[in-house]
Amino acid sequence: MGTSRAAVLNGPNQMTVESIQIPLSSTDDAVIRIEATGLCGSDVDQVKTGGRIGAVVPGHEPLGLIESIGADAAERWGVSVGDRVCVEVVVPCHNCRRCSDGAFSSCENSLGSYGYRPFTASTQLIGGFAEHMYVHPNSILHPIDRDLPATTAAMFNTVAAGISWAVHLGGVKTGDTVVIFGAGQRGIAAAMASKAAGASTVIITGLARDAHKLELSKEFGVDYTVVADVEDVPERIRTLTDGRLADVVLDLTPLAAQPVQDAIEVVRIGGRIVLAGLKHDKPIPIETDRIVQKGITLVGALGVTSAAIREAIALIESGTYPLEKLHTHTFGLDEVVHAIAVLAGDVAGEDAVHVAIVPV
Repeated sequence: MGTSRAAVLNGPNQMTVESIQIPLSSTDDAVIRIEATGLCGSDVDQVKTGGRIGAVVPGHEPLGLIESIGADAAERWGVSVGDRVCVEVVVPCHNCRRCSDGAFSSCENSLGSYGYRPFTASTQLIGGFAEHMYVHPNSILHPIDRDLPATTAAMFNTVAAGISWAVHLGGVKTGDTVVIFGAGQRGIAAAMASKAAGASTVIITGLARDAHKLELSKEFGVDYTVVADVEDVPERIRTLTDGRLADVVLDLTPLAAQPVQDAIEVVRIGGRIVLAGLKHDKPIPIETDRIVQKGITLVGALGVTSAAIREAIALIESGTYPLEKLHTHTFGLDEVVHAIAVLAGDVAGEDAVHVAIVPV
């Protein structure tokens, strides 16, 4: 099978491109040729910190073409050589309570995860920052249209997060007012999902440096934007909603404490708050009495489900939204550290939204 170039993470911001032997597929697994792998905030944290394990090939949003596949795997997954697929990050056990409910992303006995935690395999090619990736028999695959640009198809996880957090967990329905804290790719996807679910008003917040994201969000269903480090966010939302406040609030911001506090203020009595932005163990002071007095439902988001990914693929394939405008940057395997810096907003003059690694 030859060798595959792969970007290996050896320490904080230490990536080396290495040649790794491509494994042969057995009767029950597969190998895909990577077309594109999307980046998200967790990639930023992983690469900047060096991760928590030894040398690993990162990349947990892989999209590729099946290059080799065993007969049993082809029958189980319903795919064949040449098909385009995306692969879910978690390799589930298929036996626990969560797997029985179809919630594979929160498997209680996960075997590992692509790009993060190795599973039992005879290869390092278990992340998307490579030309090829091994696919474990327990993996969850989803076919996706080959006619789509690879960088658009690689948004499957981004769009699925928006659907999962806004609709599945947030319960957005026709006529709702939705407030989204964080105007990144997943915030914009949540706005898109909210509008698709019938929301009448969508408000999104961002910082002054996010002006390009706030402007772009209007093409995906956002009605009003709020600049969080310039405006009084709760007061502005009260004004925009004529005092009715929000039915559903999503906090997708990393690290920041203020959006959690603001979410409690701007959600209506009996409303719902979904927390999906990781604060990386940073303590967040909140007034629990306000949660009680307003009868707020507070929900934590863990990954995205298979159902959300299937809905996301259908939405991407429909061509309803100009998703190509979300994709702003493409980088090669030898540019991963720079790609991470661009996505993190650490490179002056580079206004990133969706960034992908394409191993050409």
